[in-house]
Amino acid sequence: MGRLIFAAITSIDGYTVDASGSFDWAAPDSEVHAFVNDLERGIGTYLYGRRMYETMRVWQDLPGADDHPVTADYAAIWRAADKVVYSSTLTAATTPQTRIQPAFDAAEVRSLIEASDRDVGIGGPTLAAAAFAAGLVDEVRLIAVPVSVGGGTPALPAGQRLHLDLLDERRFANGTVALRYAVLRAD
Repeated sequence: MGRLIFAAITSIDGYTVDASGSFDWAAPDSEVHAFVNDLERGIGTYLYGRRMYETMRVWQDLPGADDHPVTADYAAIWRAADKVVYSSTLTAATTPQTRIQPAFDAAEVRSLIEASDRDVGIGGPTLAAAAFAAGLVDEVRLIAVPVSVGGGTPALPAGQRLHLDLLDERRFANGTVALRYAVLRAD
């Protein structure tokens, strides 16, 4: 059985994008990117909302001739995984191994996780908030970039209390910090 893992690159003040919707400040250097690649190797299926899918689909066409080998590695990891996109507006996928679902269904996601022999990743804080609310998320992986953006889209769901147990942390030469938490369930 797989686990549902929420992973996000976040500013030190907890946002995935700034108030203008930009995340140019979040581009990882090669050391951080290689670390993220290693974390993502265990993911067999990605769950995305429409906006996150449209952001991530660039990995279908990478790498370019001038891209770093770490970029090519991530692109291969991303292309190898299945993708489920929750959207009421998309009617067709633009990448292979991708299916469109009109709405997030917690029972369906629970069944997917239970049937999976690999972990399932959930991308994007809006979709992840629904999974947190349904009690589906097993692990949180945050890559905290040393920049404060002052507002935007929060990485973790507003209005939901989460109890987390630190499993691992790592500091990188550029000041970025990786944090890995288990989500504690209320008994």
